[in-house]
Amino acid sequence: MTDRMNVESFNLDHRAVRAPYVRIADRKQLTGGDVLTKIDVRFTQPNTAHLESETVHSLEHLMAELLRNHTDAVIDVSPMGCRTGFYALLLGEVTTEDFAPLLEATLRDVLDATEVPAANEVQCGWGAHHTLEGAQAAAREFLAQRDQWLEVFPADN
Repeated sequence: MTDRMNVESFNLDHRAVRAPYVRIADRKQLTGGDVLTKIDVRFTQPNTAHLESETVHSLEHLMAELLRNHTDAVIDVSPMGCRTGFYALLLGEVTTEDFAPLLEATLRDVLDATEVPAANEVQCGWGAHHTLEGAQAAAREFLAQRDQWLEVFPADN
C-alpha cells in the first residue's frame, strides 16, 4: 500500500490495531468554521471477528437514539460495512477522552433498554431484523473492556 486513498480507514493498517478501541478517525473544518469529528468505535478485531448483522442493526438504532441523550453534538451514528464497529460523527473538536464517557453512558443505557427503538416496518427499512439481546451482549462485552478503549495500537507494535 503506497498511494494514499481518499477514505481514511483505507489508509489504516487493520492488522496493527487492537480492538476494542475508540479513536479519532477524521476531523474536518467546514468552510463556515465548524469542525466535524469522526470517531471510530471498534467493537471487534478487524479480520478476526465481527458482529452479527442483527446485532449491528440493533446497536445502530440504540446508539443513534441514546447517544443523543448525552450530547447535542451527534450528527450521525453509522455501522461499518465490515461489521466490526461504528462511526460516530459529531460537531466540534471532540477528543476520545471527551467521547468515551458519553459512549459508556450510552452503552449502559443499551443494557437498560427494553426494546430497540424504531424496530418496526413504519420507521425502519427492515423492522424485523433486530436483536435486543445481541445488542446488549455486544454492549456488555465492550463495556467490560472499558480500560482498553483508548489504546488503539498495542504497546508491542
